[in-house]
Amino acid sequence: MAYHKSSEKRARQDIKRNARNRTVMSEMKTAVTKVKEAIEKKDLSALDQLMRDAQSVIAKSRRKGVIHVNNMARRIGRLTKNVNKAKAEAKK
Repeated sequence: MAYHKSSEKRARQDIKRNARNRTVMSEMKTAVTKVKEAIEKKDLSALDQLMRDAQSVIAKSRRKGVIHVNNMARRIGRLTKNVNKAKAEAKK
């Protein structure tokens, strides 16, 4: 429990930031899940648009300070690798 005025304010700020970060993380995870589902269903027509949307959401979460820059790069890189792999398999 916060006793000092500054620590009480910090506790209030933490609650607000936690709620905002949770919303952004949820949006990001949903976008990534949609891409993964499209890969599993082999829905290549929607895959490009979903991938662009997911990259945008991941980059926005970085700009908002929710994730680290390396975390953003790793997520986008892994997702891109999976999409490219799915496209290559579809061509065969």
